[in-house]
Amino acid sequence: MNCNHNHDNKNYSRRDFLTRTSLGLGALSLGGLISPVDAYGNSNFLNLLESEKKRLPHFIPKAKRVIYLFQSGAPSQLDLFDYKPKLNEMFGQEVPSSIIGEQRLTGMSSGQNTFPIAGSLFNFKQHGNCGAWMSDLMPYTSKIVDELCFIKSMYTEAINHDPAMTMIQTGSELPGRPSIGSWLSYGLGTDNKNLPEFVVLITKGKSGQPIYSRLWGNGFLPSKHQGVQFRSGKDPVLYLDNPPGVTSTIRQEQLSSLKKLQKINHADIGDPEILTKISNYEMAYRMQTSVPEVMKISDEPDYIFDLYGEDSKNPGTFAANCILARKLAEKDVKFIQLYHRGWDQHSNLPRDIKKQAKETDQASAALIKDLKQRGLLEDTLVIWGGEFGRTNYSQGMLEMDNYGRDHHPRCFTIFMAGAGVKKGITLGATDDFGYNITERPVHIHDFQATLMHLLGVDHEKLTFKFQGRRYRLTDVHGNVVQEILS
Repeated sequence: MNCNHNHDNKNYSRRDFLTRTSLGLGALSLGGLISPVDAYGNSNFLNLLESEKKRLPHFIPKAKRVIYLFQSGAPSQLDLFDYKPKLNEMFGQEVPSSIIGEQRLTGMSSGQNTFPIAGSLFNFKQHGNCGAWMSDLMPYTSKIVDELCFIKSMYTEAINHDPAMTMIQTGSELPGRPSIGSWLSYGLGTDNKNLPEFVVLITKGKSGQPIYSRLWGNGFLPSKHQGVQFRSGKDPVLYLDNPPGVTSTIRQEQLSSLKKLQKINHADIGDPEILTKISNYEMAYRMQTSVPEVMKISDEPDYIFDLYGEDSKNPGTFAANCILARKLAEKDVKFIQLYHRGWDQHSNLPRDIKKQAKETDQASAALIKDLKQRGLLEDTLVIWGGEFGRTNYSQGMLEMDNYGRDHHPRCFTIFMAGAGVKKGITLGATDDFGYNITERPVHIHDFQATLMHLLGVDHEKLTFKFQGRRYRLTDVHGNVVQEILS
């Protein structure tokens, strides 16, 4: 005890001081060069309380942001990516019972007396140095396959659209859980205080499966983490503009007074949603300037419109939304979700899938090329895919030039590009009938765990206590797909 006391009161020389503080001064200098924001991808790093540090990235992320191009309705992998010549050889023959086995079918085709094999009417070729198979429906994406990482062995338990979409967006087939973007907002915070961490864009004028706001909802997380939908047209965000007669100065004074009242209310009640309201009001005020700026695409150069296609000049189209996604990425929005409906092709698939591919192929490829030429693909993860796949047999009558495909959760294809994933690879495989997975199954929770890993988050550690237990996005299983990590 006396020894420690004497040590604490020792008179240090200048040599002692410089020796003992050299590492501290070096760290301080390094901190001036590498900010916590750059190192951890979290602008709230210095402001977090000790109890909140569990929300920091658990390791240095490879991706700072995500652009998720969600193709609602489930694109047919057999007509786009998963080449199965055997289906053409056996066109019209019955799917062997050993292939279907005891697997569950939807009510739309379970009553069929026959299950005739429907080979694809579209031509497939290998592309790029990686030799990826692509159909002629995707000529633009075919040119960038060496940038892409295909997973052809995705699967889910959900067999109908609503639970399947809810599952891939929230980790559960049941409504009420937070969406991926909300989890990332909660865990990682924001890198741009003038825009939401989580933005949603929906292609205008498209019919198909309903898209509910709960797909980008915050669930049981604080409401400030919910996604914010940006719309095309005069009012990108509803009720954002001041009403007639209310100036920016008046609005600022109102918010200041309201904030004081809400702080008093919070001190009295302790409801955290009161603080969320304050945060949302302040964000809305800042967005009055930032949103119109980011939503304006008319000043994009002609070569950008040429890259994304003619549709990109029309606000609200998938192509125009892809340009907006790039602009939001430039502004460091953490999670950008695009929804494009119309892929639910139970009949007339050859006709309808051509239209869908035309609307999305060029713009999807252009977005990846555009991000790359701006140096943004290095820390942006781009995802393309739907909620499940389609069957190898025809739903309803099979014709030589026409067929439909039912839902098929047993296997489907997605692709990714950008930060943290290997280029020009294909993971997983299905059987010759495109019906069952034969190599490296990847569950929805595995996909979600990998997405979070790329953003520096351990999916098992980012949790939220609700109704007596801790929940997570991958509740309660899932493994990072190490094979695709660069």
